[in-house]
Amino acid sequence: MLKVETQTLEDHQAKLIVELEPEMLEAAKHRAAYALAKKVRIPGFRPGKAPYAMIVRHLGEGEILEHAIELLVDDNYQKVIQEAGIKPYGPGSLEQIKSLDPLTLEFRVPLAAEVKLGDYKSIRLPYEPPQVSSDQVERILNMLRAQHAVLKSVDRPAQAGDQLQLRVRAVKIDPDDPNPTLYEDRTLNLVIEHEGEEIFQNLPFPGFTEHLIGASAGQTLTVRYKYPEDSPMEILRDEEVEFTIFVEQVNSRTLPESNDEFAQSIGEFATLEDLRREILSDLQERAEEEYNADYDDQVLDQLVEQSSVVYPPQMLEDEIEDVIRQLERRLQTQGLDLELYLKTRGITREQLVEEAKPVAEARLKRALVLFELAEKENIQVDPEELQDETIRKIEFYATVMNQKDFQRMVRKDNASSIVTSVMMDMMIDKTQERLRNYARGISPEPEAEAVQETETESVTESPQETPESEHNNV
Repeated sequence: MLKVETQTLEDHQAKLIVELEPEMLEAAKHRAAYALAKKVRIPGFRPGKAPYAMIVRHLGEGEILEHAIELLVDDNYQKVIQEAGIKPYGPGSLEQIKSLDPLTLEFRVPLAAEVKLGDYKSIRLPYEPPQVSSDQVERILNMLRAQHAVLKSVDRPAQAGDQLQLRVRAVKIDPDDPNPTLYEDRTLNLVIEHEGEEIFQNLPFPGFTEHLIGASAGQTLTVRYKYPEDSPMEILRDEEVEFTIFVEQVNSRTLPESNDEFAQSIGEFATLEDLRREILSDLQERAEEEYNADYDDQVLDQLVEQSSVVYPPQMLEDEIEDVIRQLERRLQTQGLDLELYLKTRGITREQLVEEAKPVAEARLKRALVLFELAEKENIQVDPEELQDETIRKIEFYATVMNQKDFQRMVRKDNASSIVTSVMMDMMIDKTQERLRNYARGISPEPEAEAVQETETESVTESPQETPESEHNNV
């Protein structure tokens, strides 16, 4: 029998004081003794066959007691959670042994987050998605023409409109940095844009190509640039970098005419107008997606402000680690790592954790509110839609990953995690759409409301058992 006293702490954890009967401890000590005896040699006896008293004399009461308590915790922890009537976020910890007679243990258990939603149905926000202009369509059309330009090597200084083939070395101007070289011999093919021209190209810094005007093949240039504090290149914020640029070749560009023949050359378009319509449709879809993302953020922020959210410190710690892991992945796309990032900024990992804390806290609250809303609104993912979206996701991975990594990802033991990830994304999208519609004054379809009411009645009549342990991956 267990006697459990539950105390709820201010940091949304539970202190459990558990008293066990003397017979339970005595039985566990015997189990522990014989288990330990199998691993040691006691003179005169085969492993595990010595009498209990002999094992105690040989190993000592302390070692046997320690192992016995471990066995009791393993055997009874879930029973303790059930007896306490709590819903944990994750595994608890044994804080102390308060007494040996009777054996009394103190556990600390992080509790699952609790969310009390505000009146989300009353939130209102004007919904005015932007409309794509003809000028925006022409801008994309000209970018496409630039991508299909015909290049010709020229023996003259570079001018606006030319494409240059470069080899670039980049070194930070920092005498205290033992590894100032960012890259040694990087090949870049860049266009010096005309005024008003826009081309998708990965520049070392804004305005980089302006320094190339007047350069000739075979010439070497040196340019310095100090990155601003808000630079998207996080590792280089507030850093000065010297670029040594060797010009290998200067090419003139001849852009194709903007006509039906050009439209036919880049896709299944019969006319230039067909291409324009496709560009317009794509731009409008992107514009609405961006607008909806910003709109959803504003509405969700209002709901978070109205809601009550409590969670244990372990949940925030997990979210902070996730924020840092995402930073590491962004750095990897820039060919950098976290150690270099910390060294460049002159901060420790502990300081980075403190920086990440406000971001993690805001993100955690938003996720918890959103998941609570999904549950309250009974948001469901259609199995066929889930299957189709999962197939699309896997097909996408197949195009961007090497074969070895792709095969590792789609192994049977990873397949369920892919499906779960897709399902969670779809659930979030559907929940945000529901909240967006409420904010626009649009009520859910009658069928959705009926399902929600039926689910609510079912839960009221027959409450479902809650899992003994819950870990929210948000």
